Amino acid sequence: MKVLYFGGQKSGKSSLAERHAKELSTHQPYYLATYDSRFGDSEMQNRIDKHRDTRKEDFITIEETHNLASVIHPNHTYLIDCISMWLLNHIDDDEAILISAIEELENIDANIVFVLNDVTCGVIPIDAMSRRYVDFSGLIGQKLASLCDEVYEVKFGLRIRLK
Repeated sequence: MKVLYFGGQKSGKSSLAERHAKELSTHQPYYLATYDSRFGDSEMQNRIDKHRDTRKEDFITIEETHNLASVIHPNHTYLIDCISMWLLNHIDDDEAILISAIEELENIDANIVFVLNDVTCGVIPIDAMSRRYVDFSGLIGQKLASLCDEVYEVKFGLRIRLK
């Protein structure tokens, strides 16, 4: 089973995705953390610490910033939080490489719950790097939505099933 949760910042998507991953799992699920801490962002580190505190010992944490398929194995359940950070880590890569990486995940017989920030509803960013990120987010979001069995939009802690 593949599931996508997407929504704006602080919409509640991670909490709902965590709950869903636990429901899908017959064993302790894996939490695949994608944030690359090399940027030295203390505010982001605080967010990560809060995520760790909320999931407590419910998940086995794996930190992988680039090659997601390398750590996902069949017959397990994974929560990838989040694809948005993974995209940032790959901002200089070609779109085809990103699509290929997502397609690799589609072919693994595992439960995967994806989390994606919805950044595609605002104005067109003024700088090229931000436009590239928003474009990638939209393209990868479309790809994930097409391969997932279930897709949920999250607003204010409420999930709306789209697929």
